[in-house]
Amino acid sequence: MIQEISVAELAALPTPIFVDVRSEKEFAEATIPGAVNIPIFHDDERAQLGTIYRQVSPTAAKDLGLSLAAPKLPDMVRRYRKLEKQGSVVLFCWRGGMRSRAVATILDLMGLRAYRLVGGYKAYRHSVVEYWDEKPFNFGVVVLRGNTGTGKTELIQALKQHGRPAVDLEQLANNRGSVFGAVGLGTAPSQKKFEAELTAELQTFGSAHWIVVECESKRVGRVSLPNALFQAMQAGRQVLIFDTLENRVNRLVEEYTAFPDPGPELVEALDRLAPRLGNERVKFLNERLVAGDYHTFTRLLLVEYYDALYGYPNAADPDYSLSISMGDPAAALAQIEQFLDQLEAEAAK
Repeated sequence: MIQEISVAELAALPTPIFVDVRSEKEFAEATIPGAVNIPIFHDDERAQLGTIYRQVSPTAAKDLGLSLAAPKLPDMVRRYRKLEKQGSVVLFCWRGGMRSRAVATILDLMGLRAYRLVGGYKAYRHSVVEYWDEKPFNFGVVVLRGNTGTGKTELIQALKQHGRPAVDLEQLANNRGSVFGAVGLGTAPSQKKFEAELTAELQTFGSAHWIVVECESKRVGRVSLPNALFQAMQAGRQVLIFDTLENRVNRLVEEYTAFPDPGPELVEALDRLAPRLGNERVKFLNERLVAGDYHTFTRLLLVEYYDALYGYPNAADPDYSLSISMGDPAAALAQIEQFLDQLEAEAAK
């Protein structure tokens, strides 16, 4: 018997293993966070089936679908047997239609237990949209502000490792939020995928009243922050993160040179700064880049471009709720954690 489960009921499953049975292209565009892809039809097969369905008949498309799926079944069943040992398998397709029903039927015949998500990915996507559109944002927000290279992302990651409710928006967007933001990072997620990952992470924070994020523009790379979050960031507690110029340079050089041959991407990004810095300055920076003089390249960019663009103080400032030096990362982490504890204590009163 096929077991069905709604999106609202998913939270009750202790260890859900989501399986997206849609094609590779559909999966890459957006899926449920953590899902694995076991397509019943590949991209080209799905296109072929759609053509037959429209131009010939639904029956002809079903017959073709059966012949395309049949050779895949033994391997699919083996994969599902392994997944079943890890948790509760939850199947879904676009809207809980024929693809997930067909796989669920096969697994049931083979004695394997799996749930079929009612409404499929479409229902899950609707729940994400509702999260942002139909209720106020659940958290107060501590926003880390500061000039480029001060270690804001480093501090976010340290908080996450300590189990604190911190969200690395740039990691989710796969972009560092600047003209060089995409260097070395590859393809950015779709808006739907970004919102799904963000929502899923926020839903793990339980009873927390405050979360920590880095200051971002409304748009980060290819994606946009949900309005509710962006508004909460503007109204939140603003924390200044600062460090010495030398530490900032070293931090950025270490980050960007960790990628294989970042030069071509850096050159391409640098060319976009010509209207602001001038062609001669861009030419000089390109020469430093080609020579592998990353420290001079980075120092000049910070002083002549980024610091002038963002204009944050490079020392403690009373205009912020808290000012933290990243000269000692361990002390900085302890300081922000103490601040969070105070906010949570006040919220619990």
